[in-house]
Amino acid sequence: MKILRKDAEQTRQSLLAAGSAIFADKGYRDTTIAEICERAKANIAAVNYHFGDKETLYRESWRHAFLKSIATHPPDGGVAEDAPPEDRLRGQIAAILHRVADQESKEFLILLKEFANHTGLLKDLVLEEVRPIRIRMEAVLRQILGERASKVQVRFCTISILTQCINAIVAGLTRTQGWEDEAESLKIDNIEEFIDHVVGFSLGGIASIRKTLQSPGGTRKSRGAGRKKADLIANPV
Repeated sequence: MKILRKDAEQTRQSLLAAGSAIFADKGYRDTTIAEICERAKANIAAVNYHFGDKETLYRESWRHAFLKSIATHPPDGGVAEDAPPEDRLRGQIAAILHRVADQESKEFLILLKEFANHTGLLKDLVLEEVRPIRIRMEAVLRQILGERASKVQVRFCTISILTQCINAIVAGLTRTQGWEDEAESLKIDNIEEFIDHVVGFSLGGIASIRKTLQSPGGTRKSRGAGRKKADLIANPV
């Protein structure tokens, strides 16, 4: 029985690995259970046994890719919790960009396919898994911005940083799709240099906001405050 259970788990992991790779390449709608099973060297009955249906396999394939990426590139970037907040922010940015740059990481590619051909199947799962990472970044940003910063200002800074990181995915995809002119303008040859740029650019913007908040008449209000929108694009990490 132990051997059977071990074999069953190996089959499940093979299906998840194959699913994450093919969903990243083709998206949910253009991927078939048959091709996942062929790559995993499993039969369709195994999909039914472990996942029940294609929708569940899709969600679990993304979770598999996400957790594998997180294990390889921990969200804190190896920076201690008692380090200065600027150092912790750098660690968090570095972790995201290393995940983006890792060719073995399929989580972002699956999300890009989801954005392009929305199914809604990943929304709750992605929000659940990435919320702790977002909350950690917002906590660090609040420390850097100071107590006078509003929730909206903290959130906007978070989105600004994440957007810089997400653009690195677009740059990488452009290089692989034969868009020579555009690829040259978006090329990122050295991920460490880009990390330095994102950190410096972000801290410069944060310093400007903090200065405004600390000046006489500085305000916590932000146009559009109070508006809420659950959106995967704002929570992709």
